[in-house]
Amino acid sequence: MSQPTPPPSRASRRTILAALAAATAAAPLLTALGTGTAHATGADDHFASNTDLYTRLPNGEGTDYARRYKRHEMADASLEGRFPFARTTVMALHGGGIEAGTSELCLAVAGYHPATLEPMQADGAVHDYWMFEGLRSKDNDELHVTSRNCDDRVARAMAAGSLNVLSLHGCTAAQAGAPASRPEAVVIGGRNADFRRHLQQELAAAGFQTVDGTKISALDGDDPQNICNRTLLGKGAQLELTTELRRSLFGTFTRQGRGQSTNVAFRRFTDACRAAIARLEAGADQVIL
Repeated sequence: MSQPTPPPSRASRRTILAALAAATAAAPLLTALGTGTAHATGADDHFASNTDLYTRLPNGEGTDYARRYKRHEMADASLEGRFPFARTTVMALHGGGIEAGTSELCLAVAGYHPATLEPMQADGAVHDYWMFEGLRSKDNDELHVTSRNCDDRVARAMAAGSLNVLSLHGCTAAQAGAPASRPEAVVIGGRNADFRRHLQQELAAAGFQTVDGTKISALDGDDPQNICNRTLLGKGAQLELTTELRRSLFGTFTRQGRGQSTNVAFRRFTDACRAAIARLEAGADQVIL
């Protein structure tokens, strides 16, 4: 099958606005704001897509699962000047009890406290985010929908209206190829080579063991249909954190306790991700003309 034609390296403001208009038309505009067994592919999924899940669990929202997102309002009403535009969306497709810890990481990387949802820094950057979370007391892994099959309309719209997506996931140490002596590791994948490089450098500098996702086909995040790559630029990044690494970032590794028990390592990890995003957004292909 032929590869899609790569999009241009620079995105115009007209292109951005047109994409957002199309995304908004495709999805309703909303204004409100356990430890599962991780599996990185869709081979064992119970549901073929998010739509399939929502259809087969018609009363499941709020009991089986939740969806949370934030899209920041931005406007440019000036005839002379230009105003900033949100470039990056952070996602946790398997949050809550599915791949435990990814919801909290998603919120913090986006710039929000994982328990209160207040901005972490008064003058710090904030990013759009989207999360699907398992709420069950057990069997949350049954709610896993692999990334290429994520067809939630809001998630798709947010990815399609962003230059970049960073998607956070959980895996096992065996899947990551991490040694038994040091199972805490993060696999860095996705189609955006610059984003992968920034993430690897920042996370390694922060003391974390990084693994090149391009060497692990099940975790490489290279599928064009993976939602992290369904961006305006046709590329994004994906992080797969081993269970041991995720557990090490919290004092209490339960759904109720994680948000209030993040530790120094959690802050180092999320700060490294935010630094990588800042470096990416300073790149030439991030210019909105």
